[in-house]
Amino acid sequence: MNRKTLFLDSILIFLLAAVLIWPLFKVKYVDNWASIESTFIADAHFLKENWPHPHWQPNWYGGTRFDFVYPPALRYGTAALAKYYPRMTEARAYHIYTAFFYCIGIMGVYLFVRLIGGHRWWAWLSAAGCALLSPSFLFLTDLRIDSLYLVPQRLGVLLRYGEGPHITAVALLPLALAASFRALVAWRPISLAMAAILCALVVSNNFYGATSLAICYPILVWSVWITHLDRVMPVRAVAIGALAYGLTSFWLTPSYIEVTLNNLKLVAVPGNALSIWVALALWMAYMLATDRLSRGRRDLVYPTLVWGLFLFFTLNVLGHFFFNFRVTGEPGRMVPEFDMAFILFFAEAGRWLWNRPASPRLRIAARVAVAALLVVGFLPAQKYLSRAYEPILPYGNYQDRIEYKLSEWMHLNHPRSRSFVTGSLRFWYNTWFTLPHMGGGSEQGLTNQRINLGFVRVIAEEDANRALDWLQAYGIDFAIAHEAKSQEIYHDVTQPRKFASIATQIYDDGEGNLIYQVPRKYSSLARVVDTAQLTKIPNLEGDGQQELVTAYAAVMEKGPDSPATLDWQGTDAFRIRARVAPGQSLVAMVTYDPAWHAYSNGQPVPTRIDALGQIHLLVPPGDVDVQVIFELPKQNLAGRALTALSLFAIAGLFYLGRRQRG
Repeated sequence: MNRKTLFLDSILIFLLAAVLIWPLFKVKYVDNWASIESTFIADAHFLKENWPHPHWQPNWYGGTRFDFVYPPALRYGTAALAKYYPRMTEARAYHIYTAFFYCIGIMGVYLFVRLIGGHRWWAWLSAAGCALLSPSFLFLTDLRIDSLYLVPQRLGVLLRYGEGPHITAVALLPLALAASFRALVAWRPISLAMAAILCALVVSNNFYGATSLAICYPILVWSVWITHLDRVMPVRAVAIGALAYGLTSFWLTPSYIEVTLNNLKLVAVPGNALSIWVALALWMAYMLATDRLSRGRRDLVYPTLVWGLFLFFTLNVLGHFFFNFRVTGEPGRMVPEFDMAFILFFAEAGRWLWNRPASPRLRIAARVAVAALLVVGFLPAQKYLSRAYEPILPYGNYQDRIEYKLSEWMHLNHPRSRSFVTGSLRFWYNTWFTLPHMGGGSEQGLTNQRINLGFVRVIAEEDANRALDWLQAYGIDFAIAHEAKSQEIYHDVTQPRKFASIATQIYDDGEGNLIYQVPRKYSSLARVVDTAQLTKIPNLEGDGQQELVTAYAAVMEKGPDSPATLDWQGTDAFRIRARVAPGQSLVAMVTYDPAWHAYSNGQPVPTRIDALGQIHLLVPPGDVDVQVIFELPKQNLAGRALTALSLFAIAGLFYLGRRQRG
């Protein structure tokens, strides 16, 4: 294989892809304020403000571990660009990051086909197909109708839904598979190291990308095994997986996985047993068929691989839409992967038909048929190419948006108060300013499910007094609501003026945006409480019992007349001062985590989780001064050690590779 041609082709494809989406490299904000990309921009803003690595995110869900919120790659890439590049905003950095990897993804398709299949022009064709087409539109009418100008779905979900982490992971997926292939078929230390790094990057950008990798990697390993029959190959396959996990283990701890799976229940329907059995049956059929057709035939490794990818992504995506197939997560979000697998499969089928007939006349007829099908297949791209830049619509003055206006007003008037915000304001609330709120950018990294239940109840509750119990229980000072005429997009609260009966209205812009001050005994997030009254309240579980929340709110608001102050010291520690009588204790309205450790006068203070998932501190009576510190969990310490060992192993592989080449 000509390395010079490979390199030049790759650069040219990257540049052509960049031309296709060029406005995305320059835009700050796109005209899509309903997009979840706000979460990733806000997350990068928080990281930039608390560089290099906060352990705790105090502004979302009453607080949560920073590592739990999202995998680190995109948030660090975006924050680093914004921090170290002069005058770059987090929004601009996010779009540069995602646009760059989008182009890498188109180039990656070319390298995947070229390095595994060895077919240069079919690799070009596959890359062009992924850049211009969405075969899913043939089957999924709703997606086709929803797509403006038939924009390919991998770009459409990036622009319309803000799926930057997912599309970045999809972009890296073919590169990870190509590097893994080279490492599997022969002892190539540098390829093995690159395979581990790229697999780790896929996982470190997005879990749906990680799910796709979990589908693709076994298919790749089987394809290499059945065609090469190399007994040592499984060792290399395990080594890639082990090193990839080692590189991610500093954040991908068992507790992270547990929290992510729990949060998945909030945004995805659980899988079903029938789907698991169907998937296993397809896997067995695939293995049996390829064992008969491909065993020992190295020339069939690429067809065996793309057949497998096509079968399993078709089952996962089309099976979901038409037959409710679901193993885990939301298969409908994996349409970009299905598009890529479909294009790779039919490009390979076209290549086979192009070269297959032995008779010159049949070969000419086959090539004419293939050429005709290619022309017809690429016809939908005309609509996209004629208006390629129109879907990337910049939004000029973001400061005229209500999402900015209200967050700025809160920043100027009540910067440290925890608020109840919903809809598109919730998405953008931390994009420009650091403001605590009851929810978060999205339901990810949530460790206290009770506060999410409270968030939903406050939205839906018709009885304002019941909503007030939840607000007081979680230390909410302000509730922001939007009437139908508001510029805010979602209007989650159907009765926005219900708060008027329980709270004082302090803001009304006449455009449907209202702010209410919630009555609270003290504005602090700390309370001196009657210990016996608090401990007799059972833990709130399931859908929750309102009487428990009412009782808890009463303990917080009708307890001892002894104010307590809570002052944050950075993100990972806070200090509480109060006078505590015998039979009393403290509650910090911060999400409980076993990594929180409290000290007073150098002595440990016992902590426990209370009925609503907040921190109960069993302090001795008197004038207390408690320091509460988030101490790095042992899982993270072990993960960091494993990552260090993995980096050492990666360095050793590069050294061995250079010696091997020398």
